Amino acid sequence: MKEALSKEGIKFASVDISSGMLPLKKFLVYRDSRPEFDEIKKQGRVGLPCIVVDDGAQIYFGLPENLEELK
Repeated sequence: MKEALSKEGIKFASVDISSGMLPLKKFLVYRDSRPEFDEIKKQGRVGLPCIVVDDGAQIYFGLPENLEELK
């Protein structure tokens, strides 16, 4: 994901949720409260990697076909 976003000139911040409690807790709020994660949790998956746009306005679990959506 990082390589594709960089190649398209899309600015992003990469967050390693294992780097501390704050990033982990922020991710868990999304995972535990957003319906986008329901099917992923049913499958026993975590939901990473994911792209969170504008503090959760949109969440992607892969690159969208049209990367312009991320600009």
